[in-house]
Amino acid sequence: MNSWFKSGSPWVWLSAGGVSISLISVLGLLWLIASRGLSYFWPADIYQFETVNEKGQAVTIIGEIYDRESLPTKQLSHLNLGLDPNKETIERILVKTGNRELVNLDFRWLLVPLINKTTKPEDLVVVERRTNGNFYGYVEGIILDGKPESLDKMDELVDRVDVFQDEMDELQKVDIGAINYQIERLRLKKRKHILDETLTAEREKEIDDQVASYNAEYQILETALLAIRDKVSRDQLVVRSMGGEVININFEQILKITYNNKLSVFGRASVFIQQIGSFLVDDPREANTEGGVFPAIFGTVLMVLLMTVIVSPLGVVAAIYLHEYAGKNALTKLLRIAVINLAGVPSIVYGVFGLGFFVYMVGGSLDQLFYAETLPSPTFGTPGVMWSALTLAILTLPVVIVSTEEGLSRIPSAMRHGSLALGATKAETLWRIILPIASPAIMTGIILAIARAAGEVAPLMLVGVVKMAPNLPLDGNFPFLHLDRKFMHLGFHIYDVGFQSPNVEAARPLVFATAFLLVTIIVSLNMTAVTIRNRLREKYRMLEH
Repeated sequence: MNSWFKSGSPWVWLSAGGVSISLISVLGLLWLIASRGLSYFWPADIYQFETVNEKGQAVTIIGEIYDRESLPTKQLSHLNLGLDPNKETIERILVKTGNRELVNLDFRWLLVPLINKTTKPEDLVVVERRTNGNFYGYVEGIILDGKPESLDKMDELVDRVDVFQDEMDELQKVDIGAINYQIERLRLKKRKHILDETLTAEREKEIDDQVASYNAEYQILETALLAIRDKVSRDQLVVRSMGGEVININFEQILKITYNNKLSVFGRASVFIQQIGSFLVDDPREANTEGGVFPAIFGTVLMVLLMTVIVSPLGVVAAIYLHEYAGKNALTKLLRIAVINLAGVPSIVYGVFGLGFFVYMVGGSLDQLFYAETLPSPTFGTPGVMWSALTLAILTLPVVIVSTEEGLSRIPSAMRHGSLALGATKAETLWRIILPIASPAIMTGIILAIARAAGEVAPLMLVGVVKMAPNLPLDGNFPFLHLDRKFMHLGFHIYDVGFQSPNVEAARPLVFATAFLLVTIIVSLNMTAVTIRNRLREKYRMLEH
């Protein structure tokens, strides 16, 4: 036994066991997130429950089952519901009823013993709307331009509205948005001339003529927008709710109409794929509890890419200086200790630093020097995507420095001496020999930096991320990439939906879906970097021997 311990085998098995447990835990966590998140997009069965309320009155509840749980019977004894006291537990189900315009909450708990009848009528319909969430009920008819119409045209009308909605979005976000942007730039240009005391009558007339031209174009586009909106809003879907109320839903508010109980397996799979696609490309709705997360995806990827572009040269240059040029003295040791300690600073501290230094000091100075005409409204003196990228670059800088230094230290000194002996300068040796061989280690540092930056939320809450961003940082207006704008982030989206949502039950599946998407993006970015690193490693493998 002593010889077995001395051989080191127990520690090998302990290490293998620890790695296995960690791997199983990670895979289990990913499976939990993926299963909970992807189930959000699968079309659920719609049930009709015949039950009784607290007053003993018969009621009809229509909706999809969200959750099940068991409660101790004693916990409900004070309600006098006539429950069997001999049963230790009672099952209850959470039903999503939707229909927010008719009921206060679109979720309610039902006690299974009080349900008299449960059915799945095939004519039950799910109407996904732009506002007020889903509607569950029965379709009674269609009103087309004030006249009743056949139900056969229902899908055609929904597709027609989608086409009109795309046209309206194009007019509002692209054409009208560009005009508003240009008018605002002209206003700022005029104000700048006033501040500089260079506003002549000719310049003022030129600016006013341009504004008048844009306003005339705006009127034309607005007329076209109103005409399309009139076409969209004229048709209505007549539906009946679980309480028997008959209401009219304007087709302008309808995104999709689905008979979930009629769908086959392939039909459900088709709807499932469509739901995932909509989640990836649509904008959020209903305080982020519905709709898509495209702005958050775009903001996350853009911020990570900007951070990578900033931190990579800074980290590599700092590591090269410390390892190749700095003397081995107390100051160098102190710098290395400081770099290592920076890696342990809480991320929120970096957020406070970024807010105070980058936003208020640097951004405020830029506004005073170059954007005085916009004051007191700040341009760069407010949180934005550029300050977020810089803050995360400072946060991940120690990781890149340490990783690059490790790669530089692995290169034999004989290679440096050989290059210098052949007549190469130190700069040429560094550029042609040292950096190519150390590039896999540099990529390792960048991979670790991307992994940490993509999941950070705390500092971003102070330096740029918002709940809802009105515009993307990238659009068709010059200079196209607007680094001063605020942005959305998947990590903050998870926090907002999970903890700040007015409807927690509705938001819970979306939290898992967004978390799974964030993990997928991080893994994709890391795998791309790993692929590049492996190719570099194979390319320069022979130079290490």
